[in-house]
Amino acid sequence: MSFAELGLHTELLQATQRLGFEHPTPIQRAAIPPLMQGRDVLATAVTGSGKTAAFLLPILHHLLPKRRGTTRALVVAPTRELAAQIAEHLRDLAGQTGLTGAAVTGGVAMEPQVQAFRRGVDVLIATPGRLLDHFQYPYARLDGLEYLVLDEADRMLDMGFLPDIRRVLRHLPTKRRTLLFSATLPAPIVELAGDLLENPVALNVERKSAPAAGITHAVYPVPHELKSHLLLQLLRQGAPRSVLAFTRTKHRANRLADFLERNGIVCARIHGNRSQAQRTEALAGFKKGRVRILVATDIAARGIDVEALGLVVNFDVPQVPEDYIHRVGRTARVEATGDAYTFVSPDEEGGLRAIERHMGTRLPRHTVAGFDYAKRPAERLEVPLTERIAAIRARKVKERARATANAERRATQRSLADPAGRGTARGNPAGTAERRPAKPAPGPNRADAVLAWVRRTAGRPDHGPGGGRSRRPGGDGSALRGKPVSPR
Repeated sequence: MSFAELGLHTELLQATQRLGFEHPTPIQRAAIPPLMQGRDVLATAVTGSGKTAAFLLPILHHLLPKRRGTTRALVVAPTRELAAQIAEHLRDLAGQTGLTGAAVTGGVAMEPQVQAFRRGVDVLIATPGRLLDHFQYPYARLDGLEYLVLDEADRMLDMGFLPDIRRVLRHLPTKRRTLLFSATLPAPIVELAGDLLENPVALNVERKSAPAAGITHAVYPVPHELKSHLLLQLLRQGAPRSVLAFTRTKHRANRLADFLERNGIVCARIHGNRSQAQRTEALAGFKKGRVRILVATDIAARGIDVEALGLVVNFDVPQVPEDYIHRVGRTARVEATGDAYTFVSPDEEGGLRAIERHMGTRLPRHTVAGFDYAKRPAERLEVPLTERIAAIRARKVKERARATANAERRATQRSLADPAGRGTARGNPAGTAERRPAKPAPGPNRADAVLAWVRRTAGRPDHGPGGGRSRRPGGDGSALRGKPVSPR
């Protein structure tokens, strides 16, 4: 099948030829016809399968004949990087058509986005948070909207975005076409998506998600503290020129990037604590080949689209199998080939087994010739959780022992200072320590606490707030306010 057989507008066919699209990918062949018929669609496709063009091409086809000067299509994506990628695809496909688009994301100035709303660009690509920021103002009305696309729907709906998505829906016309595209759609998300779609065409929803066929998988068992050293050796032994490495946390991404840079590897990092300018610069350097390895966290990596990416490294085993699919899907895009390495330490074997059950196959294990798996590195990327817990427990044992020793030492000093047990020279009973007035306890109502402390110090009964009055003058506290009181 060719793109011409799908019935697309001539200008869009020219764009596909200019971009080198020889024939539609499977998801494009499945999704474009029902979208051309105006149907709602719920579709799953592995990352890199061409799903972005699968929804952009039919939308642009419908928008071309009727120019209205108002926004008619909204694409909502979970991250800035994915929104930027979709906007880039839009420019490539619609560049010669006159249709306009704009990205509405956080981390950049709002004024250009305000102007995009006012001009009524044909297609908006937005992240939920920044979109809701604009919806607070009257200029951000989308009354003419005809198409809503939720991309990476599993993340949009399953990882905390559902409340924001429902708030976005309240600002949109109910009469529209709604499309949900994602690399994975777990059953609860499919059920929830059914509430948003009207008689949708479901594509591959019942098929368990799996990585692209062109990916070669390899598992490298390695002690936790040697992961960074193993990656360094693989890079020095001739790993592919472009490498994307995933870490579990932002802290580990920083530590790994610092380690690689100290060892002469040109490296960049991308995660949630990096500014938009830093993320853009890192991604641009990686795409242009100035950076050999990009270290990223899962969410920040959404939208990373690099041609001919040869290797994805799971530096940490992902916590859920779907994240493995997303990670390794960055290579072998659009029916190409690539490698996916997974470093697994002993405490991560359970996560690896879950991935293998999800994929229905055992991933091959490998070792690196010449690598010293028994060495003790001078520095470690991170102390394992079990060791951190053991260290905390040991520290608490030492603190308790120190406190006990201090108490015993003070008791010994008191007994040496008063061997007869006569007490202090202030007239206290023998063997008793001098009592000091308690300090007022801090709290939101400090005045009551101070008065209570004064009453206790003065030897007067404390009836508490609203209690009965003392029979003594000033028992209500009035005589105490502003006057020094001497203890009896």
